Amino acid sequence: MLMRIPIIAFLALATVAGGELAARAIDPIVAPAEVEVREGTAEAQRAQRDEDEVSPIVRDLPASDELAVTGEVKSPSLKSSRHKDFTSVLQTAGTIATKPETEPINRNAQQLGGTRQISQAGNAEGVYVAEVKIRFVNSRGEAVDKKGNPIQGRISEDFIRGELKLKAGDNYTDQVVRSDLQQLQQLGLFDKVTVSTEEVGTDLNVIYNVQERSARSFGASASISDDVGVALPLSYTDRTFGTNAQRLSVELEPSLRGIQYDVQFVSPYVAADDRLGYSVRAFGDRKISEIFNKDIDLQNGDRVREIRIGGNLAVTRPLGDWRGTLGLNYTNISTRDRNLNIARRDERGNPLTFSGSGVDELYTVSFDATRDRRNNPFNPTSGSILSLSTEQSIPLGSGNIVSNRLLANYIQYVPITLLGISESETLPEMLAFNLQGGTVIGDLPPTEAFRLGGRNSVRGYDSGDIGSGRSYFLASGEYRFPVGRDVGGVIFVDFASDLGTGDSVLGKPASVRDKPGTGAAVGLGVRVRSPFGLIRLDVGIGDSGETKFVLGTKQRF
Repeated sequence: MLMRIPIIAFLALATVAGGELAARAIDPIVAPAEVEVREGTAEAQRAQRDEDEVSPIVRDLPASDELAVTGEVKSPSLKSSRHKDFTSVLQTAGTIATKPETEPINRNAQQLGGTRQISQAGNAEGVYVAEVKIRFVNSRGEAVDKKGNPIQGRISEDFIRGELKLKAGDNYTDQVVRSDLQQLQQLGLFDKVTVSTEEVGTDLNVIYNVQERSARSFGASASISDDVGVALPLSYTDRTFGTNAQRLSVELEPSLRGIQYDVQFVSPYVAADDRLGYSVRAFGDRKISEIFNKDIDLQNGDRVREIRIGGNLAVTRPLGDWRGTLGLNYTNISTRDRNLNIARRDERGNPLTFSGSGVDELYTVSFDATRDRRNNPFNPTSGSILSLSTEQSIPLGSGNIVSNRLLANYIQYVPITLLGISESETLPEMLAFNLQGGTVIGDLPPTEAFRLGGRNSVRGYDSGDIGSGRSYFLASGEYRFPVGRDVGGVIFVDFASDLGTGDSVLGKPASVRDKPGTGAAVGLGVRVRSPFGLIRLDVGIGDSGETKFVLGTKQRF
């Protein structure tokens, strides 16, 4: 059991006018096997990085927030507003002071794809756009602070406009607005963006309401586990690093048994320059295996540890209605005991790696394509997102592994009004569905089998307890409904199967551990909107009769 205890409140170093710093607290979340922190710890930074990174690698079952953002964003024609150096578009105190005050949110405006509808403005499709405005808002969507002063942004309005496809003089279309929202999300600079319109005679002003992320963040926590003992996860993220919205994230977890690390540099696709986005990542991680569990350990009585060391380089850009990501990846996977001695077989003599040496190496080329048709990627209430990926290994290194991993992930949101409640600011009534599938063709190291069960799979089982197969299918459905302004409920059903492929994995790790290969769960959940983000608590009852609790942040998908 792993327990994480926050010891330093999350410090968000947000540069504002006059160089002041703003601070906010961390948000602890508890997983079935660990306690995490929403922001400010290594786990939190990793969760946030998964949301907006361009790396295409998917080893475990993908969660919804691991999908890339899609949508074509054509390069606008920029003249004097074109920016080469991102630091030059940060607003200074002087430039802020000379700007006119931001008008309060127009009460005759209509929120599109966001959290509320202020009026019945009708269908805006095809209406002439007189002006495109940028409005900075706080976490409550308000354009003024407690003193009634307009909220000032750190990022230049000109930079944001340069990333938008919709321009003054265009005719309004929902498709273009959705594309703009997708582009703004993948920049990694904003926590939330909504779009509202205000009528100006027969024309429209279109307003992009943006909530910025902190410029820099640092966090720390303490953890105690039966694997490494006491550890001190540390994390740092700089979202103004370099130029053109580039960012650097560093996660370190020193312990008495070594140090784990995850360092990533991301330069997102910038529409104004129509330039490839790219990322570079290096990592070193250890964890108790979720494949070789269930009371079959090593001959010395230790549980199997999986050590992964590697890195990847990925590039991304829009491809028509899709967003494509191409990656070069390297991972060294070793199975070891508690003291990091190489382990080749478990206590029953079953092999732990494909090479038989206790070490497998994967050199792969991956490609991911994602089509995003959600109404708003920051808080979707309708639409769908589809992600398809392939990862081809190259026979180099230990094991000479030749394989191809195929994955598909589809999510659909359907708004409904069974309760007669047509809207909720954050937690609207809807049906949400998630279908996933994958298979591996060719060589398959046991550590690379698909793990079924757990918080991102079937709630009602611990991670990996349903099975580990060469192929898998997962289906989840949720009915989400508002209970109050900031509270919502969820009724869910999860199902997963290894499609009878457990015995095709080398050493048959699932079969010898009596994993069923198929499992389902039903349950109830609560969603609470807090100052630190959306908190979720799910209670899942598996078909095995066990009950599991999942406490975390964000929706399941």
